[in-house]
Amino acid sequence: MPKEYYFISDLHIGGDEALGVCDFEDELIQFLKDIQIQSKNAELIIIGDAFGLWEFTKVVGKEKVETLFAQFPKIFNAFRLAGEKIKITILPGNHDYEIACYAEFVDLFKDYNICVEQTPAITRIIGPKTLWIEHGNQYDEFNRMPDFGNPYALPIGYFITKNTVAKAGMISRKGRHNWLKDIQSVYPTELIPDWIISNYFYREMSPVLRWILLPFLLLSGLTLFVLVGAALEYFDISEDNIFMNNIIFNSLGIVSSLLEIILIINAIALLMFLALAIPFGFVIRDLKRTLKRFDIELDPAELTGEKEDLYINAAQRVFNNIPDTVVFIYGHTHTPSIRSIEKRYIINTGTWLKQFERTAPRFGLLPPIYVPLYCLNYFKLKTEGENIVIEYHKIEKSHTSDLSLIQRLMVSQKQNKKIIEIPGRTTIEL
Repeated sequence: MPKEYYFISDLHIGGDEALGVCDFEDELIQFLKDIQIQSKNAELIIIGDAFGLWEFTKVVGKEKVETLFAQFPKIFNAFRLAGEKIKITILPGNHDYEIACYAEFVDLFKDYNICVEQTPAITRIIGPKTLWIEHGNQYDEFNRMPDFGNPYALPIGYFITKNTVAKAGMISRKGRHNWLKDIQSVYPTELIPDWIISNYFYREMSPVLRWILLPFLLLSGLTLFVLVGAALEYFDISEDNIFMNNIIFNSLGIVSSLLEIILIINAIALLMFLALAIPFGFVIRDLKRTLKRFDIELDPAELTGEKEDLYINAAQRVFNNIPDTVVFIYGHTHTPSIRSIEKRYIINTGTWLKQFERTAPRFGLLPPIYVPLYCLNYFKLKTEGENIVIEYHKIEKSHTSDLSLIQRLMVSQKQNKKIIEIPGRTTIEL
C-alpha cells in the first residue's frame, strides 16, 4: 500500500489542431521526474480530464488515444518512466470519459504504465482513514453521465464542447492572433461571450478602426467630467465659467479643436445612453428575474458559489455514509481549494490549464481585459506519526504575457488575484 499520494487533475491534454499543444509540457515532465525521485512508495492519481478526448472530432474510438500518444510522445514517455518507480492511476472525467467505456483503452494506457480506473469514484486508505476520490462532473447537470460506462449516453456538455472548444481549436490559427484555442480556459463558461467581445476588440478588430475608436473610449471619463462641470455652471451652481468658456483647452491650439470634436461626439453618445439607461435597466432587471426562475444565473460570483456548494453537499453525504472518510477530493471546476468540515477536509485539485482573471481597464469605456495566469499545483497526502498531513505545492511557470500592447498599457496593476491562497501544510490530527 502506498504511503504517499499525489493528486492533480484537469490537464486537458490534446485535441484538434491548435489544441494539440501543451503549454505546460516541460513542467509536467519535470514534475513526473521529481516525484519518482522523492517518493519510492507513492501513487500519483490524476482525477479526471487528464486528456481532451472530447476535443478530437476527426477521429473516433481507439484512434483518439493513438492520436493523443502521437501528439505528445515526450509526455507519455515521461509517464512510462515514472510508472516504473511509482503507481500512476487515472480516473475518467467528462472530457476523457471514453477511457471508462472501452476495455481496450485500459491496455493502451498500460503500455505507458498508466492504470485506468473505469469507475466514477475510488477510495484509498491512508493510515486508519479513507480518502474519497472522484472527478466531480456527476454533480454538474451539463456534464453528468446518465449511464456511466455507456459511450453513447453523453451529456449536453459533450455537444457544447464538440461545437465550441473543438471547433475553436480547428479555426484558432485563422485569426490575427491564435487566441480561440484558449476558450476552454474561460470559467465560468457563461463569461465566454464577454471574453470573445474583449478579444475581438483587442486582437481581431481592424487596427485602423481600433485606433479611431480609442480616443473616444479613453476620454469618456473626461467627457462626463466636462458635462457635469458645464451643467453646474449653466445652472449657476458654480461661477467659475471654466467649462462654458472652454478655458481648459483654449491654449492647446489644434489639439483643442480635436478634443472639442471628441468630447462633443462623446457627450451626444453619453446623453443618448443615459436616455435609454432607465428603460433598459428595467428590461435587464426583469430578464435576470426570469432567468432566475429557470435556475440560470448570470453573476460569475453567484455561479461559482452555487457550483461549489454542490460539492460540499456531496462530501457531507460521503462523510455520513462512510464515517472513516477523512478527505473528499475532486476537480472539474478548475479552482484549487481546501475546506474543513468538522475536522474533515474537502480538496479541489484545480487545473493546469491557462486561466484568466477578468480585469477592468485603468480608465475609459474599453472592454474588460482577460489577464492570463497559471496555477500549476498538486496536493500530497501522507501519514506523519499518528497524523495525516496535506501538503499543497505550486510549480512555478515562467511565461511571457500574451497581452497586446494596448492591453498591457490599460491593465490595472492592482488585480483581484483569482488564485486563492492555500496553506502549504495542513495537519489532520487523529
